[in-house]
Amino acid sequence: MRIDVNADLAEGFGRWELGDDAALLDVVTSANVACGFHAGDPNTLRDACTRAARGGVALGAQVAYRDLAGFGRRFIDIAPEDLTNDVIYQIGALAGFARVAGTEITYVKPHGALYHAVGGHSDQAAAVVEAIRCYDSRLAVLGSPGSRWLELAGQAGLPVYREAFADRAYNPDGTLVSRRAPGALLHDPERIAQRCSRLARGEEIEAVDGSMIRVRAESICVHGDTPDAVAIAHAVRGRLETEGIELVSFAPAPVTENRSPGRPWSDPEHTDTY
Repeated sequence: MRIDVNADLAEGFGRWELGDDAALLDVVTSANVACGFHAGDPNTLRDACTRAARGGVALGAQVAYRDLAGFGRRFIDIAPEDLTNDVIYQIGALAGFARVAGTEITYVKPHGALYHAVGGHSDQAAAVVEAIRCYDSRLAVLGSPGSRWLELAGQAGLPVYREAFADRAYNPDGTLVSRRAPGALLHDPERIAQRCSRLARGEEIEAVDGSMIRVRAESICVHGDTPDAVAIAHAVRGRLETEGIELVSFAPAPVTENRSPGRPWSDPEHTDTY
């Protein structure tokens, strides 16, 4: 058996830091990197890409609404064509930093309110799919099982992968419990690790009301902004490896001999500034 473990990274901004990207990149196999719309600045994005490349961690563009103040967790009734262009813009920005780091992005995952919106909002789901199709149809997509977003992505010929959440509670219908509701976030690393083992094996897990549900997934997400995220990620990885479950990205970057980070240009005969 095999499973991917992903985490949201590069979600700080300027002097405001969120999460421990360096520690998480030692644990996860895929990194959902913010693209500057809900979080992240150029320095943060480049650092995450560089660290991921060095560690052999797959890079994904975590695209979002243009909502820094709300951390991308507020729905925006944006015109589909505008959303398509916003997503292309974000993918292109992260792809630039990935290239400089000597790697490339291999998948796209919506963030926050956009993630939930494309689960059932056909126009917005189609707009995100169109952005990826236009930019690079080889890019994989990551999202919730049964979402409209994954359905349309599959119809467009994009590689589709499903994810479950390590540290979020589920409703009986398989949707995530609202962050505003009691018990929405899970905190005990060992209990979370046990649940992730069941997810990786395709077994049922307990919903918030005590009923048992089955969530099919090729990847498990540990939120980088969750308290004790690093401890949770280590517990999850340790439990999976102990049980003989292989951790591998669903969308690894292809290995090429010529890939190498860019070098600063210099010419000893031209040292004057413009």
